[in-house]
Amino acid sequence: MLAVFGSTIANPPQELSLPFKGSGSLRTKEEVAGFFELGRVDSTWYKFSNGDFMALSHKDEYATCPRCIVVMDDIFCIFNGYLHNTCHLRRSYGLSKQANEAMVVVEAYKVLRDRAPYPADQVIKELDGKFSFVLFDAKATKLFIARDRDGAAQLHWGVAANGCLVCSDDPEIVKYGCGNRYTPFPPGCLYKSEEGLISFDHPLNKVRGAVREDDEGYSTAVIFQVDLFTRLYSIPRTGSDANWSGVTVVESES
Repeated sequence: MLAVFGSTIANPPQELSLPFKGSGSLRTKEEVAGFFELGRVDSTWYKFSNGDFMALSHKDEYATCPRCIVVMDDIFCIFNGYLHNTCHLRRSYGLSKQANEAMVVVEAYKVLRDRAPYPADQVIKELDGKFSFVLFDAKATKLFIARDRDGAAQLHWGVAANGCLVCSDDPEIVKYGCGNRYTPFPPGCLYKSEEGLISFDHPLNKVRGAVREDDEGYSTAVIFQVDLFTRLYSIPRTGSDANWSGVTVVESES
C-alpha cells in the first residue's frame, strides 16, 4: 500500500521534516510512484488532480495481514490487516455481509463526520484487530490515518520532496522517498489532517515527536510517543448545534 499527499492536504508533523544527519535524497511524488510500480503489475491506482495518489498491490502480502482498497462516496480507503469484530460493525453501521474492513472504516468515518457527536478516538477504539489504514475524503480534502494499538500491522510515514507525506506498510518505499526522514507510524494513534496526531488510548495526552541525537548533537531519527505528563483538555461548543466532533483542543498549563 502507498499513499502520497502534498503538504496542503496532509500537513505532516513538523518533526518529520527535521534535517536529519545523512538524510539522503528526497524524491518527488513521481519518483516514489515509479519505485512502487516496479515489479507490481497488479497495482490499483487512484490519482487526484493535484498529483496526489493512493495505490495498492498484493505483492508480498501476508495471508494474516491482507490489503484491500475501496472507494465510496468520494472517500478512498486503503486497509491493511483484519478486524475480529467485522460482523458486529457491519450490523452497527447497517452494511451488507459482503462489506470488507475498508468499507467498515469508510462508514465509520462518515458517521463521525456527518452524524456522531463524539471524538474520533471513540470510533477507532471500536476497531478490534490487527490493522492500519489511510483514508482520504476527496470532497472535504481531509486525510485520516490510524494504526492498531499493538502495532501488529505495519505502517510507516515520512516527508519527501516539497513536503509531501508518504505512507506505506513497506519501510523500503518510504525510505526511498524520504531518506532518513521517516519513522513508524505510532501504534495506538490516529492522524487527522486538521487536528494532527492523537492517541486513541490517551486522547487527553499530547503525542510528541522525540528526536534522537548522536554524540555530536545531530538529529538521527524521530519517534512519536504519548507524553503522559502533558494533559490536554477540550472545550465543547455551546448552543443548540453543539458538535463534539469539531472540538477545540487546548494544551493545559499544569
